[in-house]
Amino acid sequence: MSYDVVVIGGGAAGLNGALMLARSRRSVMVVDSGSPRNAPAAGVHGFLSRDGIPPAELLDRGRAEVRGYGGQVMSAEVSSVTRENALFSVHLADGRALHARRLLVATGLSDELPDIPGVRERWGRDVIHCPYCHGWEVRDQAIGVLATGPMSVHQAMLFRQLSEDVMFFSHTMPPEDAEEMTARGIRIVDGVVASMEVAEDGIVGVRLADESVIGRDAVVVSPRMNARAAFLAPLGIQTAEHPAGSYIPADATGRTEVSGVWVAGNVTDLTAQVGASAAAGAFAGAQINADLVAEETREAVAAFRSAA
Repeated sequence: MSYDVVVIGGGAAGLNGALMLARSRRSVMVVDSGSPRNAPAAGVHGFLSRDGIPPAELLDRGRAEVRGYGGQVMSAEVSSVTRENALFSVHLADGRALHARRLLVATGLSDELPDIPGVRERWGRDVIHCPYCHGWEVRDQAIGVLATGPMSVHQAMLFRQLSEDVMFFSHTMPPEDAEEMTARGIRIVDGVVASMEVAEDGIVGVRLADESVIGRDAVVVSPRMNARAAFLAPLGIQTAEHPAGSYIPADATGRTEVSGVWVAGNVTDLTAQVGASAAAGAFAGAQINADLVAEETREAVAAFRSAA
């Protein structure tokens, strides 16, 4: 149960990092809780050569590739991580523990959705957030954007690129950029949104507090995105605040302030799509391997000198 590297999180970032490490002949274990953020989505988009692939199929392929190079993947939830001397102990919820010389954390984000009835039930289907992930699929349709976060006006502008029929529901956040949106032909609807409803014809009904209902084909919300990182607290790793959520700070290679711990993907980059997360995982994996090589070289030189 001891490895060169334990990868926590088996999404695109974690699996691609594990792939690079396994191809470098490192012993690596991927621990995945089985709750990918994009599970509700029908397909992954913006990922060259795999555009539209169902998220579960992409992960199945990734796990098979990692195992093909000798890497291991297990289904488990990490409860905490501690360190003793040179080894990290990864404590699992079932009481087991894994030990590693290095860690790659790629646990992604959890979406804190607006507290509006119906939003969670339709999340990832006709309630969406990302124009690059879902925009093409709703092009030229009737789109509603709910003012539920600091990115809402920006979202409205981006979705206007995809459709001429965009409504901005001011909800509890009247826009400061009303003139810009009006100039772009985005209609502003005042009033608090009470709920999301779905009619038999599939149209999403945006019900306002005054009981009026406006039909939309898709509704855009702005969730608060929080890094899944509570289990790292014993190491002293804390999340940092971002206007749209929280993340684990790291340098350009994914190295955190705690020696031996790297991060990759959405846990450190809130805006990374699948392709960017996979690339970051690969880069972090290569950096971890280089770090291990440097350590092993120092040990070899010390042993060589002592034997001389």
